[in-house]
Amino acid sequence: MTPHTEKNPLDRMGDKVAKNVDERVDVVVMGAGAAGLMCAATAGFRGRKVLVLDHAPKAAAKIRISGGGQCNFTNRTVTPEDYICANPHFVKSALARFTPEDFLALVELHGIEYEERDQGKLFCAQRAGDLIHMLQTQAKWAGAEIRVKTPVQSVIAPTQNAPGLVKTDSTNIACETLVVATGGKAYPKLKATDWGLRFAEQLGLSVRPTRPGLVPLHLDGAALAFCQSLAGNSLPVALQTADRQVRDQLLFTHQGLSGPAVLQLSNYWQPGQVVQIDWLPSQNALEALKALRGENGRLDRWLQTFWPKKMVQAWLKWYPDTPINLGEANNESLEAIARELHSASWYPVADGGYDKAEVMLGGVDTDAISSKTLAVKTHPKVHFIGEVLDVTGRLGGYNFQWAWASGHAAGSVA
Repeated sequence: MTPHTEKNPLDRMGDKVAKNVDERVDVVVMGAGAAGLMCAATAGFRGRKVLVLDHAPKAAAKIRISGGGQCNFTNRTVTPEDYICANPHFVKSALARFTPEDFLALVELHGIEYEERDQGKLFCAQRAGDLIHMLQTQAKWAGAEIRVKTPVQSVIAPTQNAPGLVKTDSTNIACETLVVATGGKAYPKLKATDWGLRFAEQLGLSVRPTRPGLVPLHLDGAALAFCQSLAGNSLPVALQTADRQVRDQLLFTHQGLSGPAVLQLSNYWQPGQVVQIDWLPSQNALEALKALRGENGRLDRWLQTFWPKKMVQAWLKWYPDTPINLGEANNESLEAIARELHSASWYPVADGGYDKAEVMLGGVDTDAISSKTLAVKTHPKVHFIGEVLDVTGRLGGYNFQWAWASGHAAGSVA
């Protein structure tokens, strides 16, 4: 009696795919960024034959430029509350199964020096290129192949019954599983595109509205002139828009406002909304001003204990009727000064766009995706990971941690 042997799924191809195959692999990962490389290594270590494709000239270009060239690759403390997603529960499974400690173990395995900065942010001590080398080495050890400068012409998605077909300029590749790790639209100079979003729509998936995130805010008129006069200066502030408040450093630029506080707030700010600025978040200005009045103190000298002299001069020019000698000020004047110090109203006219954005907000609707495997519920042989999904972390290493966690989740089953 002849024993029954199950055929490889890649041999059970429909005519449309079978006639055009030049190569066969188990997994094609679309995108050689943070999530894609993590997924490739994870799947490769499971014995899967993995091919990573990217149209860009180099792998992981976004890692190379992030964090001032040192890459804020994760954070000591990561929780689901650090992410914006229409389904706030979606990120829980992947984040719980691959933690910052898990990624740090990899960093330490490869002997990469790192440093911890404010608010638990972890950076490469030398250069981000060390991290890219680590990810490429992991993929190599796992037997995964990475091909850059490889544009994709078309994709037939794999199904439970037939493999997919990925057509490039030079070859046709059959795959049992397809992982979309193409990122979002931020940093178009680094060859970022909306390919993953368009492919999701071809599969019939919903894509939530996208816009730039972690991005500077632009101003015009007198407010812009104020910022331009202080370009390059920064100071701690508290910002609020709608019901969201952020406390961190603000940086003045030639276009308006930037710095960690503004980038964080930009994820929540909508065009037309006011931004309330507390210029002295650690002070009770009204009480301090009243005390200074009793001492016949000067406003400019007091402000210089918190701000650079240039900022004091610009702020007093912005409010030309403000009394300098507080001994002459009445209660109404002191209350007005305190209001402007703690709740100044500024109206950005636009954000800096995808050219200046660190991430893309919105993306593939997570209702269509398994939170455990990152597979499409209606197409279980297709996975979406990383920034292409409607998951955006706040500033501080959270978006990279999502890349590692989602890549690991998909790679564990792909």
